[in-house]
Amino acid sequence: MKHLQGHHQPRWEGLARAFDALFEQGDDLGASLALTVEGELVLDHWGGWCDEARTRPWQRDTLTHVWSTTKTMTSLCALTLIDRGELDPNAPVACYWPEFAANGKSGILVRDVLGHTSGVSGWEQPMTMGDLCDRERSTALLATQSPWWAPGSASGYHALNYGHLVGELIRRVTGSKTGDFLAQELAGPLGADFYIGLPPALDARVARVVPPPPSSIDLAVLDLASPMVRTLANPAPDAAYSHREDWCRADIGAANGHGNARSVAQLQSIVACEGTLGGRRWLKPTTVARIFDVQARGVDLVLGVPLCMGLGYGLPEPATLPFIPEQRICFWGGWGGSLVLVDVERRLCLAYMMNRMAPGVVGGPNAAALVQALYASAG
Repeated sequence: MKHLQGHHQPRWEGLARAFDALFEQGDDLGASLALTVEGELVLDHWGGWCDEARTRPWQRDTLTHVWSTTKTMTSLCALTLIDRGELDPNAPVACYWPEFAANGKSGILVRDVLGHTSGVSGWEQPMTMGDLCDRERSTALLATQSPWWAPGSASGYHALNYGHLVGELIRRVTGSKTGDFLAQELAGPLGADFYIGLPPALDARVARVVPPPPSSIDLAVLDLASPMVRTLANPAPDAAYSHREDWCRADIGAANGHGNARSVAQLQSIVACEGTLGGRRWLKPTTVARIFDVQARGVDLVLGVPLCMGLGYGLPEPATLPFIPEQRICFWGGWGGSLVLVDVERRLCLAYMMNRMAPGVVGGPNAAALVQALYASAG
């Protein structure tokens, strides 16, 4: 495989070849792919370039911006607190964050936030990408507004504010920002190279994302008062803003994580192995099982497609994601195409992170091809 560096066990040759083909066909610029089974790294590949000019080869330790794959890390932090008995998914958010009860939100539960069913999928006040970097102000604004639909009745993807909502719960319980909690309690002990709030010393290792083509969606034909428009157009998405220092340093647990496939797979292997990894119990199996409690199933009010949402993760929904088997699998992906998939039955975790963004909010055709190759190899 002329485009790849790294290694894989023979069983996963088909998956490695599918990854190599993405470069051969010109579908990827730079990317990394990792697979763990029983917590062991059985495939670890990377290739391509960090920049469009193709002057910087993608290295083993290259990091990139993973957009909403970050949500799985924020969810893992919340699950850790649930496991410790410090956060109750069935308790009102206001038990931990009293200000959140304002304007009809006293009945919103922690699980409504983790399952994207809270009715608070975005901001009422006009926002910019830069505003999101002011965590305290942007979080306080969410506490003052009303829900946009009946909480718990349907999912509406919390695209950019998931980390503000779940992150504030983490902060109220622990006193720590999400990125600090992740580093101290999970990524640091595991030696996983993943960050919510990128340290300045790591800037030189980052392959900046290449924005996708302009969206073809015409907002003029949509209901401007709908959760879809209110969520996805406020702020207007700007992939290039992720290059800015204020965005990289901020604590945005929905969208500004930096890592690579290896580090994502290392961390999410905690879930794949039902809580025990590297000889340490990180979560109880019963806590992992809670991920698969369906919070909502049906057409998502923000993304406009059928989704099945568990506790902090997406669950298989063949109408929208036919390449993901209907098994004990949880997943999520990022704007432009990144994906992490956790198969608890097979105790495996697949992660794919790349820098050239394709159209689409969650996952994409490259991720679909890799998942199909995974299961062809897994048998």
